[in-house]
Amino acid sequence: MRETVEQAGRATAQLMRAAGLALASYLYVALLLFTAVATAIVVGAGVLPETVLLLRRMAAFKRRQVGTWSGKPVPEAYAPLTGELTERVRAAVRDPSTYRDLRWLFAHFGYGLIVAYVSLIVWSVGLFVDGVWCGLLKRPAVVLPLISRLADLDAAWSSALLTPSPEAQRSARLAERVEELTATRAGAVAAHGAELRRIERDLHDGAQARLVSLSMRVGLAKRAYDKDPDAARRLLDDAQNQAEEALTELRHVVRGIHPPILTDRGLVGAVRALAASSGLDVAVDADGIEGEDVPRAPAAVEAAAYFVIAEALTNAAKHSGSRRAWVELIRTPGRLRIVVRDEGRGGAETPAATPGGGMGGSGLLGMRRRVAALDGTMEVSSPVGGPTVIEVELPCAW
Repeated sequence: MRETVEQAGRATAQLMRAAGLALASYLYVALLLFTAVATAIVVGAGVLPETVLLLRRMAAFKRRQVGTWSGKPVPEAYAPLTGELTERVRAAVRDPSTYRDLRWLFAHFGYGLIVAYVSLIVWSVGLFVDGVWCGLLKRPAVVLPLISRLADLDAAWSSALLTPSPEAQRSARLAERVEELTATRAGAVAAHGAELRRIERDLHDGAQARLVSLSMRVGLAKRAYDKDPDAARRLLDDAQNQAEEALTELRHVVRGIHPPILTDRGLVGAVRALAASSGLDVAVDADGIEGEDVPRAPAAVEAAAYFVIAEALTNAAKHSGSRRAWVELIRTPGRLRIVVRDEGRGGAETPAATPGGGMGGSGLLGMRRRVAALDGTMEVSSPVGGPTVIEVELPCAW
């Protein structure tokens, strides 16, 4: 009997919230009539989008109620109300979800209050009937469980009225996808700009400076050649050293654009070479990627994977305090999965999560942008105390 009463109490609370929302709907109807009149005379057209947004919030509140009670979330699909006033008004009027929410609102006038009133009647009858039936005769309750069924009925009706059509859900997913790709494109453009600035800085501070010094030494050697051959020879020796250092700088820049080792050895060989020079004890596991019969990933995917692993190992060597790391390359249908793990102190976060970037934050942000540019995903797990695990998945046509 106690469990039955508790369950009936929870159901009643659910129904009372539904009744409260139904009563609030009456106030909304008054606002809706005002909005309709104001829009008809054009002067108050700006109120329409805000009224629709309020309707969406009420529907969202009911969706959360239904999801909490039934355990099944109710999806939503709305056209964004953005842009100029005329665009917002047009979107609010043309969005089928607006009329679906209005249909639910007017229907909820009736059943939202009715089921609440009926539950109060059931309580008055059920406490007496089930009190005798359960308390004296030791039989299962028969009246109070009806309150839970009323709550189920309210949730089922609301879910049916608020669930968007498959076409609306597809349109909403498409709109979300467009927004995601827009953000991805912006990130890719930012990453590309940062990469160009890095290359320009490396060329200006490295190779260009050495080539200028080389030109000056060759010019001095030409002037000193007739008067002081020994000094000219020393200047030419210095110029040769400068030329070799400039070539080294240029190779470094080229490796930053696209490492030649990727072309020569492939992704697995390049990662093994990277691991050997990282300063950590790195174990590399390539699951289904090695072998002559295994097709290679596209060059863009290999380059992104290489730079992600290089940045992750660099962060681990600089910040984690760990001496060991593990790299996994896993081939799955249509995907390349990368896992980099270390047993360090953890605490690595992106700048969005920590002001100033956190430990290795800027590197993680660059990794995210590079991965997002290929429509991939990146997850970072780095609790304080470790371990740090970076998981990346890149779309890949094998």
